[in-house]
Amino acid sequence: MSTKRTSKLTIVNDNHIAPPPPPRSTNTLRLKLDSLKTFTPLTDNQKIFFDAYKRGDYFVALHGVAGTGKTFIACYKALEEVLDKNNNFNKIIIVRSAVQSREMGHLPGDVNDKLDIYQQPYRQICHTLFDRKDAYDRLVEQGYVEFISTSFIRGMSFDDAIIIVDEIQNMNFEEIDTVMTRVGYRSKIIWCGDYRQTDLRKNGDRSGILKFFDIAHHMNAFTRVEFTVDDIVRSSLVKDYIIAKLKYEDLVQ
Repeated sequence: MSTKRTSKLTIVNDNHIAPPPPPRSTNTLRLKLDSLKTFTPLTDNQKIFFDAYKRGDYFVALHGVAGTGKTFIACYKALEEVLDKNNNFNKIIIVRSAVQSREMGHLPGDVNDKLDIYQQPYRQICHTLFDRKDAYDRLVEQGYVEFISTSFIRGMSFDDAIIIVDEIQNMNFEEIDTVMTRVGYRSKIIWCGDYRQTDLRKNGDRSGILKFFDIAHHMNAFTRVEFTVDDIVRSSLVKDYIIAKLKYEDLVQ
């Protein structure tokens, strides 16, 4: 025999009936540090990043070929720290360029709908990290994660945050420069990308990441980890393909 639960209405006076109270959030929906699965470095360069993070490096670039887990390990270490109640950071801010395709106006929906497409990789990563399909959305609701496009960050300052700038090869130098100058008080920033994977068509735009690295190398705070084909962990097929592609590119250049 099933019973149906109905919402109770509170009668305030003869002319007004108060709505039922909002549902209380349950601990089962909230993500905590204990909810995060444990991952260890799979390659030497992943370990270099883990060590740099533990050391407290606050200006880091993870650059190199696809399939090496750059964004995954950046998100993992950032979440590990933000979810720790003893940490100094309020949230993770994920920054991407929505200009990479130059075709946002052709995508359906409003701005939020268009930006949602660019958040899918982080939903997948968080699903793996927490073994929950709704993990990313829960983290956003709890205020631990915020996603923003480079189109909307001018004039902003990111304080007490871990900033992950992803797919930086799809940013021109003006975008990269804008993001870099948003880093505020007690924040750290991690850049992820691969020059060879750029979607930008103009040579001037494509060189933005290289110009940025040239500038950053003059800063003592800068740490760059270069990922190679030996670091590919996505699959053996991807590794074989990228090796073949690099050999082809060497031949045609």
